[in-house]
Amino acid sequence: MDIRNDVTPEELWTCALMMSTTDPWVTMGRAVELCHAGIAHEDARILLACENGQVLGFLAYNMRVGIIRGYIQNLCVFEGARGKGVGTFLMSEAEKRILEECPNVFICVSSFNKRAKSLYERLGYQVVGEFEDMVIRGHSEFLLRKTTGPLSEFRP
Repeated sequence: MDIRNDVTPEELWTCALMMSTTDPWVTMGRAVELCHAGIAHEDARILLACENGQVLGFLAYNMRVGIIRGYIQNLCVFEGARGKGVGTFLMSEAEKRILEECPNVFICVSSFNKRAKSLYERLGYQVVGEFEDMVIRGHSEFLLRKTTGPLSEFRP
């Protein structure tokens, strides 16, 4: 499996379509245009997991969110590639890149997305906060963090 960060406009739309037809974005009611806007903005850094030239999934992260620098915005794996380590591979690659620039990696996960929450906890993320009714009434978003130490001690 390879990682690419040179994403074409067509690939961004493919990723947005994948998001809009997959949970948690389906449950959140996110249309393809809104998904595209979330990953196509100038602060989003995109990683594509590819095999034999085919995109298997992607991860978008942001390094410009103030004290919460290193925020993983989206992780999405094509349906046929799920359960094969693509998400873990993308998370590992993103963590390497983020931890070169800051000591923390953050991600949110929806309370109903138990499979993703299990993956993040297995990868060493800890819940540091809960936002009730943030996106959908009756569901929470959990903020998770993986750290190498406090910002005050970080030396890139």
